[in-house]
Amino acid sequence: MKSAKSVGRAMGILMLMQAVLGATVNFGLLGSAITGPPGFLTNAAANPMRMSIAAILMIAAGALSIATSTTAWPVFRRYSERMALWFLGLSVVGLALAAVESATVMSMLLLSQEYVKAGAADAGTFDGAATAVRYAKYWAHYTHLLIGSGLIFTLYITLFRFALVPRILAGAGVVAVLLQMTGLLLPFFGNRINFLFLAPMGLCHLVLTVWLLVKGLDDTHSENHEKENA
Repeated sequence: MKSAKSVGRAMGILMLMQAVLGATVNFGLLGSAITGPPGFLTNAAANPMRMSIAAILMIAAGALSIATSTTAWPVFRRYSERMALWFLGLSVVGLALAAVESATVMSMLLLSQEYVKAGAADAGTFDGAATAVRYAKYWAHYTHLLIGSGLIFTLYITLFRFALVPRILAGAGVVAVLLQMTGLLLPFFGNRINFLFLAPMGLCHLVLTVWLLVKGLDDTHSENHEKENA
């Protein structure tokens, strides 16, 4: 059986890989291709490789969540089978939502290619479809992030409850993820998202990732806890 320290370090590696993929997709590959002027209808068709790679990497990032939860399973299960199952289950839901968001990216690419083929004469006929596809991507993205926040919340609650990392670090993560979820819920009530709500989570998750890479998980308190039944 792997030690908690080695499990934690493996989790840190997977979390770092996922963070790199997420930044690459959202700020690198998709950035100007879907948000820059004059808009995705023109831009996406000019960047088919970037769009396709981004769609594939989204699914890969979702798969890394499952890899993280299965890696954590033997340690988390010793403390609480219920929390371990929640962590695993939400990672599976996250992968499904990543696939949905990936599909919306490919839909944007295909619609853009049809728009370019049609030429300026028929450009106006694409306005309604462009709006629908753009908002499908928008809502798929924020729903994916919201469920991902639930996954991270489960992680931090487990780490805090069983002192698998310093409680000040896990506690800060719990507060940060609640702020992030608040920010992500704003669009669902007709408000613009406030990215200031998301920034603390990014910082906390970076610190946690570094901690896990260096220290792993602290399993020295296991004798003080009885495993919960699901």
